[in-house]
Formats: sequence, C-alpha cells, structure tokens
Amino acid sequence: MPVPDPIESRAVLIGIDGFTHPDLEPLPAAAAGARRLADLLRDPSVWGLPAAHVTVLGADASVSQVLGAVRDAALEATETLFVYFAGHGLRDRDERLYLALAEADADHPQIGTLPYRMLRDVLRQAGYRARHRVTVLDCCYSGLAGAMSGAGVPTRVDLAHALEEAEHPDGGGGGGAGQAPDSDDYGDCVLTSAPPTRRSFVPPGARFPEFTGELIALLERGIAGGGPELSLEDAWRSVRRRMRERGSPEPQQFAQNAVAARIRLRNRAALPDTTASRFGNGPLAVIDAEEGRVRAYGAEGRVLHSPATTLDALLEWATARAGLGVARLNRHGEDAGPLLVLTDTGAGRFGLPARPDGGSRCLPDEHEAVVRLRRAGWQPAGPGVGAWTRLYRSGAGGRRQWVQLCVLPWGALDPRHWGGTAQRPPAEVARVLGTYAERVITPCGSPADTGLELMTALRPPTRAVREKRTGAWVSAPNPGALTEVVDLAPCEDPDGHPVPVGDHHPGSHLRDPGRVLREETHSWSRPPTAAELRAPHVVGIRVNMMLASAANRLRVGQGAPVHVERPRFDKTLPGSWLVDLSHIALDARLPSPFTPHGRPPAGAAWYTTPTLAYAVELGFAVHPLEAYVRTRSGGYLDAWYKRLRDGYLATMADLGVTPGLTGKEFLDAMARGARIDPGAAAVLGAIEATAEGGLDMLAERPYGAAPPRPARRPDIRAAVGATARVNTHRKMLKVAREADLFPLAVAADCVVYASDGPSPLDFLPRTPEGEPLPGGFRLGVTPGWVTYAGTRSTAWAEDLRAAHGPDVNIAHHIADGGS
Repeated sequence: MPVPDPIESRAVLIGIDGFTHPDLEPLPAAAAGARRLADLLRDPSVWGLPAAHVTVLGADASVSQVLGAVRDAALEATETLFVYFAGHGLRDRDERLYLALAEADADHPQIGTLPYRMLRDVLRQAGYRARHRVTVLDCCYSGLAGAMSGAGVPTRVDLAHALEEAEHPDGGGGGGAGQAPDSDDYGDCVLTSAPPTRRSFVPPGARFPEFTGELIALLERGIAGGGPELSLEDAWRSVRRRMRERGSPEPQQFAQNAVAARIRLRNRAALPDTTASRFGNGPLAVIDAEEGRVRAYGAEGRVLHSPATTLDALLEWATARAGLGVARLNRHGEDAGPLLVLTDTGAGRFGLPARPDGGSRCLPDEHEAVVRLRRAGWQPAGPGVGAWTRLYRSGAGGRRQWVQLCVLPWGALDPRHWGGTAQRPPAEVARVLGTYAERVITPCGSPADTGLELMTALRPPTRAVREKRTGAWVSAPNPGALTEVVDLAPCEDPDGHPVPVGDHHPGSHLRDPGRVLREETHSWSRPPTAAELRAPHVVGIRVNMMLASAANRLRVGQGAPVHVERPRFDKTLPGSWLVDLSHIALDARLPSPFTPHGRPPAGAAWYTTPTLAYAVELGFAVHPLEAYVRTRSGGYLDAWYKRLRDGYLATMADLGVTPGLTGKEFLDAMARGARIDPGAAAVLGAIEATAEGGLDMLAERPYGAAPPRPARRPDIRAAVGATARVNTHRKMLKVAREADLFPLAVAADCVVYASDGPSPLDFLPRTPEGEPLPGGFRLGVTPGWVTYAGTRSTAWAEDLRAAHGPDVNIAHHIADGGS
C-alpha cells in the first residue's frame, strides 16, 4: 500500500515537559521527542506532511487546547490521523489512564489531567472520516489504553476495550457519524510504550524517552534490507525487539483490520542517494576543540570526531567521510555541501586568528590556512576567506565539490537575526542551525543571502535535457525560473544604478516618481484627533511575514520588458505603468494606498501592476501614458513562500503558538513563546530575516566585480512591496468603514491605533457573533494575520511629537519606546 496522502492526513503531537506538582519530575525529553518526531513526519523522506498539518503542543497547553487541536485535525483528516502523547501517565483505583498536563496532581489523577477516555472519544467522534486513526502513548501505564492478551496479539475484544467500540458480529462498523466504518479499508491502531502495570523511562542523559527514542532512531535510519516503505507494524516490532533485549518495559499494540500493517512510511535505508546514505549525519557540523580533540556536533545531537589537524584536511574529512550535506530541493538543482561552523576554539585549533588582520573582512591571501587551501585545490567563491565562505574544488569524475565555512568569532551570526546563538554551547548552535537548515535551507551567509539562495535552489535556472540530434545531455533553461540576465526598463532600476536616466542624468541621480518606481511599504503618520487624544493608549499590531505573504501567488514577469505607448491597463500583465493618480481623493485619516509616504500623488508616476489593480478595485479609472510590460509570467516566488511559511509555522509551533487559537490564547502564547525555547526563537528570527532580506536582494546590484545575475530583478521586489502596501491598506480601509477606526501611524508591517485598553483585543472590531471582522485585521499565527507589536500611553506619543516634531512616526518606536 502507498504512503498515506500527506495532504489528507493530520498529526497532533503533545510533549509535556514541566509540571507544578513536586512529585512529577520535569521531562524535557518528552517535549524534545515530540518536536523531533514532528520534524520526521514533515520530512518527505519519511512521510512529507505539510507543516500546517502538524501541530505540536507543549506544557502550556490546557485540556481544552489539546482536545481542540485534536478535534480540528480529526475533522480535516480523511486519510490518516496521527496523535502522539509523551509525558507522565497516571492511573486511578479503577485502572483508568490519565495523561498528565502541567498542573496535574500526582495524588489525585482526575485533577489537571487529560483522561484518555476523553481523548479517545474526541478522536472517534471528530475523526470518523479518517481512514486510519493512530494513537501513540509514551507514558507510564500507557498499556491501560488497551488491555492486551497474554500472547501479545490483540484480539477484537482487546481492541474494543482500547477504543470502546461496540462489537459487530457481521464486521460492520455501525455506519454512523462518530464511528469509523469497520471495513478492510478503515481501522484504528493504539501503540503504547509499556504494559498497563509498568512505568516508562527516560534513560539517563538521553534526549528522548526510551520508546520514542527508539521510534525516532528507526525512522531516521530506516530498516536495512527492507523495501522502499516500512509499515507501522514493522516499526513497532523493531522497537519492541530492541526494548525486550534491554529488559525494558515491552511496548504494546492494539490494531483493528491489520491497520498497523496498512499504514506505511518511507524507509530511509532503502532510499538511494539520500540523507540515509550520503548525508546520514545531517547538513552541518559545529567544530569545537576540547582538550586537543576535534569534536563535530551534528544537527540531531550526534557528535563526530575528526582526525583533521589543518583546515584543508578538515574540508577533506567533511566531503569524503563525515556524511554531511543535504539532498537538493529541486530535481534540477544540486545537493548542498556540508556547512562547517567553527567556534572560537575550533577556529583557533585550525590556525585562524580571532579576527582577520587590519580590519579586513577576509584573511590575506598569504595566510598559511589560505595557502594550504589553494594547494589542496580549494578556491573561495568570493573575494577571500571571511566569516562566510563557500569553497569549491573539482572532485572525482569532474564533479564539483563545495563546502560552506562559517566562522563564529568573526561575527557570522548577526545577533539581530540569530539572537545569542553564537555564544551558546556547540551542541545548541548545531541544533539551531540544523533546524533552520531542515526547514529552510543550509545557511550560506546572511539571512538575505540565504533567502536569495533559497529562490535559486527551489527554481534552478537550468535543467538537463537530452539533445534530439546527438542524444547527449545538455543544459537548457528551466521553465518558470529566472533563466537569464535581462535588461531592465529605465524606471525599474533603483537610484544609484549606473544606467542612463533621461538625457543627462547619471544613475546616481535621485529621480522623481515620474522617472523611477517607488513601490515600498508605508511609512506614514498623522496627528490624532481630539477624540483619539482622549484614548489612554496607543497600540501597535504587526503583520506576520508581511512581505513574504505578499509574494504568495504573485504573478511576476519573466524575460525582458516590452515598451508600450498609451496602453490599456491589464491587471494580468506584470509591469510598470506611468499613470497620473493625483485626482483620486481619499479620507485623509488613511494613508494614500498609492505612495510609500502616504501622501496623495503629485502627478504622473510609475506604478507596478498591483497598485493600479487596487485603484481599479476602489472604483477609479486608470489611463496609463506608457508602460513596460512582460507578456510571460509565472509564480516564481510561490515555492519560496511556501517553504518559508511552513518553516515559520513549524517554528512557531515549537514556541507553543499554533493555528486555531482564540485571540486571547494567541496573545498569551506569543508572550510565553521566547521563554519556552530561546533556540527556536532564534530560528524564527532568522526565518523572518530570510524572507525580508531575500526579497530585498532581488533589487541589489552584484557585489564588487561579480557578474550580473538572473535573480537581480528590482521590478519583482517593487511588485512585492506594492502588494504588501495595498494588502494592508485594504484591511485599514475595511476597519475604517465598518468601525470608524483609523490608524495613527504605519511603518512597514506595523500599524498603530488609539485604544481605550492596552491590548489589540480592546480595539480590533468584531462581528455581532464575536468573530474577527471579515476582511480586517485578524490575530493569529498565519502569515498575513497580525500579532501584538507594543503599547504606549497617548501622553508618550504626544511627548515624542513634541520632542521630534509633528512628522515623527510613532509606529517606528511603539515596540522599544524610543525617545
């Protein structure tokens, strides 16, 4: 049978690591196991669930939040529903199982726990459409979920006890909603870490609980000698055998209609040329030196030992023997080489200075380490060996090898994006960078550089095709990608680019909007009205992943632009249009949607297609004087956005922030998030910087003497900025029309309103039914929705204006309270 369809499947994983009762010891391994298992379920080499289909809950989850997440997943699943719990298990005198949440009472299991019976009922009633329902319990006494027979093979009576389903002599499933059809195609499975009377354990020093750790290890390595897929039955038998051999509590299984044999995942051991073989140790290693030994910390907790004594020998070890790297993201692309991250001691061990000499960003060519690298055939892709360096050489058979070098003491990880990651222990640095590499791409420089690299990795410019005449494989353009360097329209080149503008203006000339596109997000503010001054607070909200969400489903032009005089506006054509919109009058309490500064246009100016499409949406006629349009277009950024969105949502889930929360639950979860896992918070910051910086790189000129690149497309960056601006204006306009509420200031993704209370819940309008206003701002984790940015007093805002003048933008300072 095939692997269950990831699109029609859902997973909820609960790992409870902290407890208030003194008799319930903390279980950090439980939360770590839930996170790692979730990562594997998302991995295409195991299952490939979309990130949005995997929910991870931690110790901050209440009973209602757990059951709500399970209910939501169950209602959406039509193929396989997977629910996992790790933590303490409690039992009462009637031998009923309770799953301990953070406020569980060890002496009174009915308090602060999730009764297994309640979880089972929600699974059965809400998940009636799911073909397969799987519950995995790693906790003490978990076997109470289904009393197995002594022979170790579940009977139908055992399963009825586990799932409390009525026995149907004819094999039918009852046929009603709330019960899965009892046919050969449908069934339930319960896997438990221990029998009803045995406890489960976390081995000393282990990252995961014993049962979960064995399951994770099996999914990571696969089963050698097996086929391309392995069944849940195969996995369970392998885990049970290993735990039996150690004398550990014996895992239990309760399965209906042989469902454990029907549910199949990919067998990594049977996948050719994948991380199971060439890249078995993950994408990177953090190189540290302790007591004369070189230790390489991997992304998944592995520690390797390298015999290398020189930098060139370290690169040789990384490419030939370490098993480091990542498989390509697109079949037309190339695999990612190893990332070697040198700590302070690691850099010193291989002869690198604390900083490059003389204030330079790179080592001098005559430095011993650089000389040895060149002798070994390694050449840097850029000007030299710096904080981030990609080194290439020709390998066996003419294949190119490359290694990415990252030197932490040289400032490779900017704390604005990575927080304090560079100062953390090597294993933690490996975990943070490894998580980012798995969810986004192996870092190759700043988040901006990496964001641009991700675009190319997902949409490589070329592909291999077979030439009809000779039958030889040759390189050809890859449809849908940016395949060639194109000439930009004069208005599309940002100021400062050396392209003639008009008759006598050099590229460094600061041009007016009639000569150049100025499509950016808003930076606008206005003085408050008398009524707004009476409100005690000003509250900011921030749009999640604003620019990235604007790139979603945006049709961008491919190829060179075509110049057209007096064209008819066509919203399906990506391009730049010279139009006079100065006649359009809108409420002055809102920024103009047509300019970044928010003031009305002063005359004819260049606009991208999204801006003019919004003008038409508002009911205004547009009459372009001329245009540069691209007749070929596509969703070049779609895969890039989805990759970043999925990584963003998965990381937010690590921080306890998941879809489906109410507004208050969301704000509370956001307030706790960074305290739950600073490493995950660093990954989140890097993902957000990757999204924004990668788009900005589309408008950047090549560095130094680097040749022009196909991915230099400032027209695409302008279209994204315009889309982000009009998307925000559309929501501000909806709120203004429905609630008579107008913003005081806008700065890129931050919008500030006057409010009677300190929370966004105090001013964001709702429907009579209590739901968020359709088409307005909505609190939540989804990209394009909003989160809390900060609260200040109205007096603070007025003091800021008094100190800096009436044009100061309070949205720039709402978070930090800048004076």
